[in-house]
Amino acid sequence: MAKPCILLCPQFTELEWPIAPTLSEWADVATFDVPGVGEEPIPGGDPSKLDREMAVQRALQEVERRGWDSYFVVGDAFGAATAARVARADPEPVVGIALGHAALSLNMDGERAPVNREVCAAMTQLLRTDYDSFVRFGITQFTRGGIDEDTSQQMVDRFPENELAAGVWEMLLHEEEPIGEILRELDKPMLLAKHEGCLVFSPEGYEDVAATFPQARKAVVAKTSGGSEEFAAELRDFCEELLADA
Repeated sequence: MAKPCILLCPQFTELEWPIAPTLSEWADVATFDVPGVGEEPIPGGDPSKLDREMAVQRALQEVERRGWDSYFVVGDAFGAATAARVARADPEPVVGIALGHAALSLNMDGERAPVNREVCAAMTQLLRTDYDSFVRFGITQFTRGGIDEDTSQQMVDRFPENELAAGVWEMLLHEEEPIGEILRELDKPMLLAKHEGCLVFSPEGYEDVAATFPQARKAVVAKTSGGSEEFAAELRDFCEELLADA
């Protein structure tokens, strides 16, 4: 059986995927920094125009560069919306979709809101007042150790200036993302993962997406999926079972 090809869609940077080397032991793996992070240029050069669609186009460029005829698209947390959009943009080569912090949307309002508004507001305030602490400690706490302090420091070195980073973060929070509608339209095999005890994504959000897609493979992990060996093992089983059945 040929190695599966896996595209890991980040929120900001490829550093959010500490499990990438583990995945590379059995798969062909690609990830990237989104425009404006690290060495990635901003299309048009205007930071005020940054949006998720730029990340989607960057992801599709990576697939094209690698010449993949088929692949799995994977996203975690706010990067799950990017992954869903990538699959919708060119669904034919997508074998399956795997999402960490899976939810039907990124809404912050209502009794069963998938995203905790208060926690996000606190993280936004920390970002605007103490940028280094947001990246180094806020991210470490958010991921429950899935991203350690050394990796968080590397993020500090790679992230753009404070104001640009704040703009990208707030875009991730407030851009409407009908993830469930996209997934229903695509009708692809799915792996949906819950981060147990997450401070940002609610258990109700996961319950709702799991109920909406009862046929999807489910997983519960102790760390953010990008840094979870449990998620890596579930993803391997998901990919290999689909390829074996192809």
